[in-house]
Amino acid sequence: MHPVSAARSSSEPAAFPAPEVNPAAAATEGSPAPAAARESASSEPATPRTSENTSEPRRAVPPPTAADSVAGVNDIDPHKAFGSKSAPVVMEVFSDYQCPACKTLFLTTNRQLMESYVSTGKVFLIHRDFPLPMHAYSRVAARYARAAAEIGKIEQVEKVLFENQEKWEQTGDVDGTVAAVLTSAEMSKVRALVKGGTLEPLIDKDYSLGQMYRVSQTPTSVFHSKGQTYPYSGVMSYEILRQFLDQLLSQK
Repeated sequence: MHPVSAARSSSEPAAFPAPEVNPAAAATEGSPAPAAARESASSEPATPRTSENTSEPRRAVPPPTAADSVAGVNDIDPHKAFGSKSAPVVMEVFSDYQCPACKTLFLTTNRQLMESYVSTGKVFLIHRDFPLPMHAYSRVAARYARAAAEIGKIEQVEKVLFENQEKWEQTGDVDGTVAAVLTSAEMSKVRALVKGGTLEPLIDKDYSLGQMYRVSQTPTSVFHSKGQTYPYSGVMSYEILRQFLDQLLSQK
């Protein structure tokens, strides 16, 4: 897990309620720092650790006909949102393509999440870009991933970026890494979008949303269910995530 720079740590986020499921048991990178909470009820289910990654192809939902808003969650990029907009649980995941913990989540937990909850209409999954200042190429990778999302190739590009993270973070060759999984015509479109400058405000908007939640590390997931919000920072196993989601889904 990667913390945000100390410059943003002057105000401490609210602590989580005591979980019924112990997410620490599934931690893969130590004890997570808390994300800010906006809980609105006294009895809440477990607060998990989550992921935003998957090695399984994903289908983005079509653009919303009205405002890009689902269950009170605004500024949703339809190219980076997956599942049914009417799902009872909305899950935002703030991630950095150069973060090793985010890679772990991509290669493990999210594949099962997509298969068991997103594709079945139980969870609406939203990817949020949160490139950390400490990572030299994470914002570049975010640009390429967003460009790929625009042309319907997000699953291939996310997979190659995470699987080859150690290589391109050393060389800075994000372009070459992405080109390995796209055709020449697709790469021409991606490069044009990256150079066009239209993607930068979208990345900045996601980053600002993360600051609103007081995201302190990547990955951080924010769950929305029945008018309540449950943020959690760090890595978790699919089993712990499954228990938490089932708790949310069982609430009346």
